[in-house]
Amino acid sequence: MNNLKQLKFWNFGGMYYFYFMVWALIFAFLPFWLNNVAELSTSVAGLVFSAMAVTALILEPIYGVVQDKLGLKKYLFGFVVLCLLFIGPFVQYAFIPLLEINAIFGAIIGGAYLSLCLNGGVGVVEAYIERSTRASNYEYGHVRLFGSLAGGTAAFVGGIMFVRNPYSIFWACTVSAVILGVLLWTLRVKNTENEPNASAEKEEETPVTKENIMNVFKNRSFWGFCLMMIGIATMFDVFDQQFPNYFASFFDDASRGELVFSRIASVQVFMEAGFMILAPWFINKIGAKNGLILAGIVLFIRVLGSAFFTEIWMLAFWRLLAAVEMPLMLVSIMKYITGVFDVRLSATVYMLGFNFAKQVGITVFSYVMGLLYASIGFQNGYVALSVFILIFVIAGALIMRSESYYTKNERDIAAA
Repeated sequence: MNNLKQLKFWNFGGMYYFYFMVWALIFAFLPFWLNNVAELSTSVAGLVFSAMAVTALILEPIYGVVQDKLGLKKYLFGFVVLCLLFIGPFVQYAFIPLLEINAIFGAIIGGAYLSLCLNGGVGVVEAYIERSTRASNYEYGHVRLFGSLAGGTAAFVGGIMFVRNPYSIFWACTVSAVILGVLLWTLRVKNTENEPNASAEKEEETPVTKENIMNVFKNRSFWGFCLMMIGIATMFDVFDQQFPNYFASFFDDASRGELVFSRIASVQVFMEAGFMILAPWFINKIGAKNGLILAGIVLFIRVLGSAFFTEIWMLAFWRLLAAVEMPLMLVSIMKYITGVFDVRLSATVYMLGFNFAKQVGITVFSYVMGLLYASIGFQNGYVALSVFILIFVIAGALIMRSESYYTKNERDIAAA
């Protein structure tokens, strides 16, 4: 039985590893491919990413409700894997012809397809594995660290592959999808594995109704959680969008700065994996809401520090702090969702409260910060960004209730 339990842990870890290998390869090298291979202008390349974001906004509410109704059934995850399988053929044989027919049309179709796998599909992957690990009595953070390891691996091998053959990146995604599909097919998760969880299992097996879903929107903590996600997850991504260029600007040779930054980013990813091991224990001690607040404080310090302390070694330190922030955020998100909301709706809350809110925030603040960088410079822009972070984190913290507020009876009443 212990051997079987260990095997299942590696199964979960492998699923995270090979999914986020695809994620890291695409997001790291798609911009270079669009520019150097597809020869798209910056505006049309930007349209690809806009199409990915808009498609995700449409998919998230649908994916969330469907996955919650499916529970531990694999059908929606399987659909995401099927989309991943065809990334290699799509990019090699379809994407360029579509762009040649009409650049805007091809960009929209390409972005929408990639969103099925990535921006939209990631919510399915995260929600399903979190629910499955919870049913199997594993800590989410201990399994999620494999995703960080995948990011580090992709950064290491992806550059070599892209230089030799730009299309090899996308075929590597297809190979990863094959392995991911095998791992998903062999996975067996049953709610009845552990007697102590019988009450939770019974709750999971009760059908999800429209009233259950509407109760989520009546819960003030949901709206506070959305604000918190904009303050942390959105601002994390917005800050990282231009930080590599900011970092490289402090070097006489920009290419040297890019190389140093890539090495720092690789170190950060592997440090993140190490902190992911400790994060579940730490969040259990301080509470998920406090974990989110702490992640927001770390991000605030990173952004403000990058504005005022600009020696290269200090900028590297601010980047490495992300290795602490990311585990705090990811583990706290999952623990807060399952501690505050009806566990049957964990996918819906995750996809709407986290992914949807994050995408909306990125759409707005990417544009706002772009204007600020152009008008007042990076350093003053980072001061403004730190203020935005503080406002959203404080507002979210004031509206959210801690998970200790919600007793078991109160959650049952809310779900009724």
